[in-house]
Amino acid sequence: MNEQDILKGVIVLVKPFSGLQRNVILDQMVSEELDLLVIGGGITGSGILLDAASRGMNAAVIEMQDYAAGTSSRSTKLVHGGLRYLKNLEVGLVAEVGKERAIVYENAPHVTIPEWMLLPIFKGGTFGKFSTSAGLALYDRLAGVKRKERRSMLSKNETMSKEPLLRKNDLKGGGYYVEYRTDDARLTLEVMKEAVHRGGKAVNYVKAEQLLYEDGKVVGVRAMDVITGETREIRAKKIVNAAGPWVDEIRELDQSKKGKHLFMTKGVHLVFDESKFPLQQAVYFDTPFEDGRMMFAIPRAGKTYIGTTDTEYKKNPVHPQMTVEDRDYIIDAANYMFPGIKLDKDDVESSWSGVRPLIHEEGKDPSEISRKDEIFHSNSGLITIAGGKLTGYRKMAEKVVDFVADEFKDEKYKKFPSSTTKNMVLSGGDVGGSKGFKEYATEQVRRGTTLGLSVEEADRLVQRYGSNIERIYQIIETIGTEANFHGLSLEVFATLIYGIEEEMVATPLDYFNRRTSALYFDIDWVKTWKEPVIEYMAKRLNWSNEMKEAHVQDLEQQLHDAVVPFDA
Repeated sequence: MNEQDILKGVIVLVKPFSGLQRNVILDQMVSEELDLLVIGGGITGSGILLDAASRGMNAAVIEMQDYAAGTSSRSTKLVHGGLRYLKNLEVGLVAEVGKERAIVYENAPHVTIPEWMLLPIFKGGTFGKFSTSAGLALYDRLAGVKRKERRSMLSKNETMSKEPLLRKNDLKGGGYYVEYRTDDARLTLEVMKEAVHRGGKAVNYVKAEQLLYEDGKVVGVRAMDVITGETREIRAKKIVNAAGPWVDEIRELDQSKKGKHLFMTKGVHLVFDESKFPLQQAVYFDTPFEDGRMMFAIPRAGKTYIGTTDTEYKKNPVHPQMTVEDRDYIIDAANYMFPGIKLDKDDVESSWSGVRPLIHEEGKDPSEISRKDEIFHSNSGLITIAGGKLTGYRKMAEKVVDFVADEFKDEKYKKFPSSTTKNMVLSGGDVGGSKGFKEYATEQVRRGTTLGLSVEEADRLVQRYGSNIERIYQIIETIGTEANFHGLSLEVFATLIYGIEEEMVATPLDYFNRRTSALYFDIDWVKTWKEPVIEYMAKRLNWSNEMKEAHVQDLEQQLHDAVVPFDA
């Protein structure tokens, strides 16, 4: 079997969310008037597409970068209820997102797992023993926390036993409560894949460059395929602007950026190997600085990540980067709270920076600005959703699609049913619910080892793909013997093919960042496999030499920027 036979054999298996079918999907969008077109393929846009498609709307998403490439892959990676929002008395927000996190967990237990969080209490700190106990109790009640996951209060010795690295001076005890850790980019993908499975259409690397109007009403967009340079017109009865940090740019195209506007802040996270930062327990702690911020330090798969900063950001949000000041701020905070680790800049293994698109509130510090979402409706009919949090994506989407459905009803176009996403299992989530996932994972890991994967590889893949692991195993069973032909391991070969065919991978960075999180949490793995991955993708996606070199340079730049501040 020669190489072309191998590639042809794989192409037979492509599906509707395939990187090989981008042009076909885009042609479908262009060929008809949609009910709804969403600009923005982050978690909000993905949620809107799922809600709309599941109600029977002919809906589509275009994303100018990769899915989740903006804010939705750059969070603290927690589906959390926002304990700190109680400090700002945002009781309603805490109640809503607290309940939503349980819904996300049940619908996608493979990408959302409970993470017990330790809140150390220090003399003179933000939280005293009484206020912590009361706050966590209120938090449990507002968020509808399960009985076995409700908070407990710990003595000083109990707190130290949970995390021996903690600073002992002035430590009084701690609070212990549950948050939920997630892979934000993969959560976005699973939502988008479920939406496509239910009839939605989505294409990445397509940028809305101009809005189209008839009689003063917005009726579509003129969009450019960033990969081919080709421009198309996509028409829809309703246009939703869910572009995150770019929503004001779309509003400017609509000449409707009036009144409230975005206020963007940047958050930076650093990643350390566990040998440098051997954290055994997730901790939410006070920084020693005058800004009064708190930080999360979280162990994950042999690494510890810590963040975040919260500073005003006015530059291009496409590729925000850490500064020396950002890096040193986080390292100083870590060394203060965990004095034995003695981190320095050379210990930073990777990092990421994200931009939060908040709704401006005059006179408030960045950390005090509400994370609430809001819908804006312009005279042209453009619907914009701004603000919000990762945790509340499903409810935000429901509000937007309710708004669209009400307009359709008033216009006597069609009546659409209410949202059903609350109990809708996401792509990869067919694992028997949160209670059944452990047993499912154990069996799938066992199966993976019979196919030639190590226990560690199989476990990693099951945790990442959930019930979609069965498609990964199918690839291994049918053409896994050809991995060596391409200089790839079985794991890389199968996940790369799956990424191209069923997760619309179009660039090496899509694969190494949003599909695997390796750029952040296993950067040496990226360095090991980058060359054969790029070679395979170049052949499979028919890149020119110039395109291939551009992708090589982009990945190298991202590897550099993950470690080196832009002003270093």
